[in-house]
Amino acid sequence: MKKNLVRIVLVIVSIAHSGSALANGQVEQLGNTSPNRILFVGNSYFYYNDSLHNHVRRMVAEKFPERSKLAVYKSATIGGSKLSHHNLDHLLDSKNIGVENNFELVILQGGSSESLSETSRRAFYSQVKEKVKKIRAKGGEAALYMTHAYVKPHKAYDPKMIDHIKDTYLNAGNDNSVLVIPVGLAFARAYEQQPGLKLHKAFDGTHPSLLGTYLASCVVFASIFNTSPVGLDYDYFDVISDQDKMFLQRIAEDTVNEFFGHKKTR
Repeated sequence: MKKNLVRIVLVIVSIAHSGSALANGQVEQLGNTSPNRILFVGNSYFYYNDSLHNHVRRMVAEKFPERSKLAVYKSATIGGSKLSHHNLDHLLDSKNIGVENNFELVILQGGSSESLSETSRRAFYSQVKEKVKKIRAKGGEAALYMTHAYVKPHKAYDPKMIDHIKDTYLNAGNDNSVLVIPVGLAFARAYEQQPGLKLHKAFDGTHPSLLGTYLASCVVFASIFNTSPVGLDYDYFDVISDQDKMFLQRIAEDTVNEFFGHKKTR
């Protein structure tokens, strides 16, 4: 009787846990974990430091050399832009930007301040819904790039900013059943472990440094390809030290594993 009771309790716990996960609605991976045609839509957070899409492309070429000839990555950025500033209809007609076939994945990055007020959050949610619908109508998948928080000396620095960003992106992701790429959480984790690390440009506390872009690229790589970045040799042509490279790769892996609740393969 005791054994049966234990089994019943375990089943109830398992069902409750599954129900909680389903209620949360978080997408844990893309339907296509090996997209070749990827469009990045955002602002200067993407184009600083030789553009994030170039770093991701080089990581993919190292890890999956058989895909390198198939890979077509494009980045459409407007300085200081919000999602509403982008003409996605033009970009999704891929021939307009020199790509023969439609994009398989479109990564959307909102403006850095879009999570800071109820009004801007509502506008962001509306834009995500509209743009995800358009991406799907073209046969692609969408993902949301969770931005990082400001640090000092930015005038809007707030130690709780990352909480607002996380909630905003998770709500938008869950409401539209799209993957959220937890870049902002990786920045926060890295600073917790190494407070002296410089992931932002010192002059403004908002734009990523080269190390910040490298970390972001590792998180994007792990999230969309369901593969750990740990062990990659890529170091931006010997510019990033082995110590920083290994630390940032591990931070990306740990952040992604915790965020999605399961380990990415190596």
